[in-house]
Amino acid sequence: MIRLLIFVFVLLNTVSCKAQPAPEKSSIIPPVVTGADQIDNLLPKLEGKRVALTVNHTSLIGKTHLADSLKSRGVNIIKIFGPEHGFRGNAADGELVNDSIDVKTGIPLISLYGKNKKPTAQQLADVDIVVFDIQDVGTRFYTYIGTMHYVMEACAESNKKVIILDRPNPNDFVDGPMNDKPLKSFVAMHAIPIAHGLTVGELAQMLNGEGWLMNNVKCALEIIPVKNWKHGQPYLLPVGPSPNLPNNQAIQLYPSICLFEGTAISLGRGTPFPFQVLGNPELKQLPFTFTPVTIKGVAVKPPHENKLCYGMDLRKEKPARKIDLSYMLKMYSLYPTKEKFFTSYFDILAGSSTLQQQIKDGLTEEQIRASWQPDLEHYKTLRKKYLLYP
Repeated sequence: MIRLLIFVFVLLNTVSCKAQPAPEKSSIIPPVVTGADQIDNLLPKLEGKRVALTVNHTSLIGKTHLADSLKSRGVNIIKIFGPEHGFRGNAADGELVNDSIDVKTGIPLISLYGKNKKPTAQQLADVDIVVFDIQDVGTRFYTYIGTMHYVMEACAESNKKVIILDRPNPNDFVDGPMNDKPLKSFVAMHAIPIAHGLTVGELAQMLNGEGWLMNNVKCALEIIPVKNWKHGQPYLLPVGPSPNLPNNQAIQLYPSICLFEGTAISLGRGTPFPFQVLGNPELKQLPFTFTPVTIKGVAVKPPHENKLCYGMDLRKEKPARKIDLSYMLKMYSLYPTKEKFFTSYFDILAGSSTLQQQIKDGLTEEQIRASWQPDLEHYKTLRKKYLLYP
């Protein structure tokens, strides 16, 4: 009897164990690890080398600047090259930045938005390796990728190696008109669409692979890729990449509304909410108002300075993952003097004169977008060759 009871107990216990549901898979998403975060992978590559950095205020490991982290680990940093807005990111849009000495580290700062946008052979003569670590926003006309182009080109010409510490693209989609006049402007250097869908590391591979550096030179290039990130995965920046993109709302609106830089419409430069509003003194039929003023280090003599502008407040809009032309078409339709709406800068930003003419001709957004598709399909095929992430 006792043996029977023991048998029944064991049998029931076995059935109970088998009936337990399988444990759920962990829903914890691993954190994104940027190239700069992988400093232990970088240090051996810099040992015994004379190092230059191409960095700005976005070049962070947590809350510590890459330059500070590397110097504390004994890296021989010879100089720092700074892009538009300067090493500390406190120069206004288009403001020339002079060479200087970094007060905190004592390292010489060479501006690549001053006398020259491309490092000279003399500036690279005492350097073995250049490390590039700057957060981009995924658009053709954001000047940090132009700086990367010139750094790669100069290093190729001087037989210097470039190491790129990659970071995610916060506007990771492919859309917009193609640029048919590459290298004609610092904001239109490459034959890519407005939203190119690449990280800086992937774009660097494209510059090398497609022979886009001057005289088809090839840069000795190494990329430390991002971990735990893939294309299409949202990524919010921990710090504004430039003075007029202070938050993620502005960053996500930027691909669609930067074209207004080539029009009579203010984008809110000189306000607390740049690239989050649209307006002009002539649009009095619109209820929202703002007044641009000079803000040191952010906006110097902004468009329509000290004038009351009427327009649209986009701070609560949900930005589309595309080049959204609805804002442009609406503002053009409302603007009273159509012949004064566009400036010569618009075609440079758009990449050709086609988009301006389509707007003037009254084409719908759907018709304009359809005209982009053949070029975009060709570009997407090209892009696949250089992707580092699934």
